[in-house]
Amino acid sequence: MIALAAVSLVWAFSFGLIGNQLAGLPPSWLGWVRLALSAALFLPFVRRIPVRQAGALFLTGAVQFGLMYWAYLASFRHLPSHEVALFTVTTPLFVAGLNDLARRRFKPWNLLAALLAVGGAALIKWQAVQTAAPLRGILLVQLSNLCFAAGQLAYRSILAGMPRPVADRHVFFWLHLGGFAVLTPLALPLAFGAAPPAPSPVQWAVIAYLGLVASGGCFFLWNRGARRVSAGQLAVMNNLKIPLGAAVSLLVFRETAGVHTLVAGSLLIAAALLPVNRRGRERH
Repeated sequence: MIALAAVSLVWAFSFGLIGNQLAGLPPSWLGWVRLALSAALFLPFVRRIPVRQAGALFLTGAVQFGLMYWAYLASFRHLPSHEVALFTVTTPLFVAGLNDLARRRFKPWNLLAALLAVGGAALIKWQAVQTAAPLRGILLVQLSNLCFAAGQLAYRSILAGMPRPVADRHVFFWLHLGGFAVLTPLALPLAFGAAPPAPSPVQWAVIAYLGLVASGGCFFLWNRGARRVSAGQLAVMNNLKIPLGAAVSLLVFRETAGVHTLVAGSLLIAAALLPVNRRGRERH
């Protein structure tokens, strides 16, 4: 879980960067460039694997990264960054529900953990909502949550079914390539149109950071860590970025934050790990 916690800390900075620094850039183009950088990062490590598994990883990346990015980045056109962060809190429910559906069995401990994680994250973020959020923005975030949850679980399943063990770094290129491919038809007309996106030098620096670090390195560490924890633990860890993001806003950016709700929500998320940790590591 150390890798998942480290990634959550990095992602805690991303909401504000996207909402404040990259507003106005087309979502599909932005995600396309980020995934191009991520794919390039892992290209030197790619190794030959069976065509079936390579295709499955490609499709997983198309959903987890490509479709997820389109929906997630598009939501910033309808919601401010703190509301986008709020509506990502349902991801643990998607992780727990999809895992139970795939395994055709109901695990109440996973659902309990997911509900506690959602409650803790919502407690921290709900006070930031000042107005009624547009339904379109909420639905886009939920689609993003669903895609990201499905991709994590699919990746676990695909690598568990490999004919022989393979290192994550040797296959991760295929996921980024899948995400890049699904956004290409949307991004190419923008990139070569009459008025292509023209980011400032600061925006290019932010895009490079997001593509190489927040997307490339962190997605790799996240999916790698997802294979080493149970589905219940994975569900809870999907919301760790919420208290970390609130703490970053308070301590680093000196923004106003509710300290009492931050502490209470963090304790609730920590409590969510208790039922799934007691069950031990799930074999899959």
